Amino acid sequence: MRPVRTLLVFAALLLPAPMAWAQNKVEITSDLFVMNEAVREAVFTGNVVVVHPNVTVWAPKVVATYGEGGTTDIETFEASGGNVRLKTEDQDATGDRAVFTPADQLLRLTGNVKVTNASGTVDASELVVNLETNVSTFTSSGGGRVTGIFTSQ
Repeated sequence: MRPVRTLLVFAALLLPAPMAWAQNKVEITSDLFVMNEAVREAVFTGNVVVVHPNVTVWAPKVVATYGEGGTTDIETFEASGGNVRLKTEDQDATGDRAVFTPADQLLRLTGNVKVTNASGTVDASELVVNLETNVSTFTSSGGGRVTGIFTSQ
């Protein structure tokens, strides 16, 4: 199947400043794209790549749920299907699922989370990043522990 290439304005994707939302474009490529106006959902499946000015996301499936304002009024953005990867200029994070909610500026990465940057690597069950306060919280579950390996430069 030929990839569907769609350029959408997903204004809220991982931006800390709400005023900047409408000024950024996000390019999404996937094998299949289904827009369901009845439930206000844009579903991308198959080798999904989301390129945003601040982050690139890879996932088997991405679902953007939007409000009455259309595709620029994102309520949730979910990357799922395992093998979810988020890469910024400074770090690389992987997990099974990532959910971003613009209303509270929270990004949750869950399931086999691994974050790597120049300082080292942290493994956890879940990572919650508050993009408004720039606070990242790693947690573990099921008796596991958060582990980190840090290097000095």
